[in-house]
Amino acid sequence: MRPVLPTLLLLAACSTPETARTAASPPPTPEWEAENPVRPLPAAPLGVAAELSDLTSPRITPEKVRLGRWLFYDPRLSRDGTISCASCHEPSAGFSERDPVSTGVGGQKGNRKAPPVLNAAFPIYPVWFWDGRAASLVEQAKGPMENPVEMGMTHAGIESAVRAIPGYRRYFAEAFGDERIDVDRVAEAIAAYEATRMSGNSAYDRWDAGDPKALDEKQKLGFQIFFGKAACNQCHLGPNLTDSRFHNLGVGFRQPPPGADPASGFADPGRVKVTGQAADTGAFKTPTLRDVSRRPPYMHDGSVATLREAVLLYDRGGVPNPWLSPDVKPLHLSAEQVDALVAFLEALDGEGFQDVAPRSFPR
Repeated sequence: MRPVLPTLLLLAACSTPETARTAASPPPTPEWEAENPVRPLPAAPLGVAAELSDLTSPRITPEKVRLGRWLFYDPRLSRDGTISCASCHEPSAGFSERDPVSTGVGGQKGNRKAPPVLNAAFPIYPVWFWDGRAASLVEQAKGPMENPVEMGMTHAGIESAVRAIPGYRRYFAEAFGDERIDVDRVAEAIAAYEATRMSGNSAYDRWDAGDPKALDEKQKLGFQIFFGKAACNQCHLGPNLTDSRFHNLGVGFRQPPPGADPASGFADPGRVKVTGQAADTGAFKTPTLRDVSRRPPYMHDGSVATLREAVLLYDRGGVPNPWLSPDVKPLHLSAEQVDALVAFLEALDGEGFQDVAPRSFPR
């Protein structure tokens, strides 16, 4: 039998500690990946009646959500590298914002406040944006990218910007099966992350589920007013506390000069720009009331400073105009009832959606 010891000694002599370590260890994990690993899909919190695994358009996977989280917070998707989706959909503001209207590239001001994306994957009707111009969560994700006042890009520009970042390629392959990068995949990944921003387990949800101590007496009175005298649930209904429909409250209406077109009283005409139907003049989508206390000011134009003032606007019956919703009528609430209704609305603040921006991004 041939001796093997000299051969083993020769191999050992040719191997340095560094080459042995290289052969035995995988390459180091990039910092951006270590900080944003693939995580299981979150379970729906109490009060949310559906699960992410039920969705088919878009289909939600952990890999797609991880990619979408980077893209949602990455300002390199904007024309000047300063604006991301999260610039206007702030986690701490319930994924809405605290400014009356959004600020985009170059400091430009829009004419609307960013609506929240909480529980946005589970609408009653498939319409997104204040005017309902998007028919899917993916389509909604595309809109701000090409808006010249918001992110200021074209879809081709988005594709070029993301393709120019080599570090993203592997994560597109993990999420979609290959490294192809296009705007549809970018939007689908962002929508997948947005779908995970689910709010529930609020004090109201716990009380509704049978915990008698979850609401205090003032909040319980507010509940009675919300579902009774004020009939807020005509429009704020279901698990998301929105009917996903469009209503004219008169917000933003200014009486035009005599002889002028009454519609000119609205600086922002709302839903009518999408449908062309005169009845939709000044109508805007009912927003969710989930985490409503976290995101003042209120309404599509941020013109109502506080939650109490919003309740008082409804109490007055809105702002008179030719297209005022017939469901908006004076409520004649007492001061005590207004306070109780505000307290109940504050009890709709939940959990499950909270997040912070990634500390680093693929390079």
